[in-house]
Amino acid sequence: MSGGEDTDCLAIDIGGTKMAAALVSVSGEILTSRKVATPTTKDPEETFSTLIGLIDVVGRGAFVGVGCGGPMDETTVSPLNIPAWRHFPLASRLRSELGVEVFLDNDAKALAIGEARFGYGVGLDDFVAMVVSTGIGGGIYSGGRLLQGRSGNAGHIGHLQVYPDGNRCSCGGRGCLEAHASGLAIERFSHKLASEASDEIKHEAAVAIGRAIASVASLLDIEDFFLAGSVALGFGQVFIDEVQEVARANHTIDFATSIRVRSTRHGSNSPILGAAALGFSRAGL
Repeated sequence: MSGGEDTDCLAIDIGGTKMAAALVSVSGEILTSRKVATPTTKDPEETFSTLIGLIDVVGRGAFVGVGCGGPMDETTVSPLNIPAWRHFPLASRLRSELGVEVFLDNDAKALAIGEARFGYGVGLDDFVAMVVSTGIGGGIYSGGRLLQGRSGNAGHIGHLQVYPDGNRCSCGGRGCLEAHASGLAIERFSHKLASEASDEIKHEAAVAIGRAIASVASLLDIEDFFLAGSVALGFGQVFIDEVQEVARANHTIDFATSIRVRSTRHGSNSPILGAAALGFSRAGL
């Protein structure tokens, strides 16, 4: 494909709390956008119909880029925080409905692609982009390449164990980062919305995320971490600074002298720009 008016991407970001869609130009301009709450139903068709209704409002693009919560495989999605979709053939259903090519990947990996194309990751060979929202995920660039993993699910930083024998996680494990610092986890143990979290709860989340970042930094020799998502951005700069402080305190190996933690360049728009960047990159633009 070559650039032009007919190459706007329909970008879709699907999470446990909301679905967002936007038409995005190849330069990264958001032309129109909308979002709706993710249905709490267990009916997969009702959830899909909600998504199609959202798309009908936003409009169609030359192709589609979709970032969706994981895990997933080559043909289906099974987001832990969307119980209606278990082995749901999202990409093929969208292709059939819209009649254009659909490019699908994990939402945090899409976030990383967006940060590499439109954000603070431009020019960096090594960084991690993290979504800290209803759930927690990550996309990892190493040596200038997005890590895929054997099954395409690399980057699930939310399922690093930060507290042995800690809270039960939706993945079936215990002590996962997502079970202690995600929006859903905060609501479960505080009985309040994450947006209403106390300073103590914010501190506990910062400690958990900082520990996880320190582990990833030690494992992969990476210093730059970019945070997006309603929890990370909603808790503000003080929270992000504390995450960095904790990460540095827990990372003492000489080969990484300073871990840098900051929000993604485009803040709350970063996930939808990530979905668009995924679409553009897979379309060869």
